[in-house]
Amino acid sequence: QVQLLESGGGLVQVWGSLRLSCAASGRTFSSRVMGWFRQVPGKEREFVAAVTWIGRNTYYADYADSVKGRFTISGDNAKNTLWLQMDSLKPDDTAVYYCAAGDRGIVVTTTAGYDYWGQGIQVTVST
Repeated sequence: QVQLLESGGGLVQVWGSLRLSCAASGRTFSSRVMGWFRQVPGKEREFVAAVTWIGRNTYYADYADSVKGRFTISGDNAKNTLWLQMDSLKPDDTAVYYCAAGDRGIVVTTTAGYDYWGQGIQVTVST
């Protein structure tokens, strides 16, 4: 089992920045992919960004089109930590953000590719 705990959410004004963190514990050595998803009421959970580990501290990053150029995902395998730097935030970025980890690393842009989920953290972008 892998436990994930998100932090860093909150309220920010439009065009502002926030940095989310995800601390992983447990069987973290089995996680080949870690990512961020977000969800608003009444909608499905959507992919935001992910890292696929290809080395000790080397990874490949994927981003949803809606956040490319504004969000940056990074991770430290040794510290079992994942971050999401969110810049130029827009009201449409308002959502509950979830950290996720997966053992297979085959499909990273859908929820089916992940085995473990955090509880989620609220991000609200105000105008």
